[in-house]
Amino acid sequence: MLLNIKELAAKEHAVPITGQVDLSSTLNGRKDVLTFGPLQLNLRASHVGGVVEVDGTMDLELEQSCSRCLGPAKQSLHIPFRELFTQQPDTIDGDESEDMHLVTEDKVDLLPYVVENVLVELPYVPLCKSDCPGLCPTCGHDRNEGECGCKEDNIDPRLAGLADFFKQ
Repeated sequence: MLLNIKELAAKEHAVPITGQVDLSSTLNGRKDVLTFGPLQLNLRASHVGGVVEVDGTMDLELEQSCSRCLGPAKQSLHIPFRELFTQQPDTIDGDESEDMHLVTEDKVDLLPYVVENVLVELPYVPLCKSDCPGLCPTCGHDRNEGECGCKEDNIDPRLAGLADFFKQ
């Protein structure tokens, strides 16, 4: 996914960048991702005042393990994307200086920036549903399938002596 800065500067309008990216080399082997589809790109690149702005959205369908019940958790990620590039160091100033990438070549490979944005947006604690009850801490039964019948006495052992005090 190379973006030619000189060609983009010659154009008066934004250039669309669409298509699919295969993330197999990035996501294969990760224990937190079970399955995934291709990454759908819907980006546009524009050149204004010596700065190239690439913005838009990326969509990814993936399946992870639920962090509570270990079942499959399907995710639809809608990832915003915005990166700024320049070849002129004097344009880097102000509030956007931290977001600006200084490039020395005429072509910029967007793939590392796309992959970085995807990895940052992966859910840290994926859930199969927002109210997933998880696994029973005693027997390991999946509480999504029903109650297991285990007695839950959540008494802090440091305060267990107080329970005897109230029995009297």
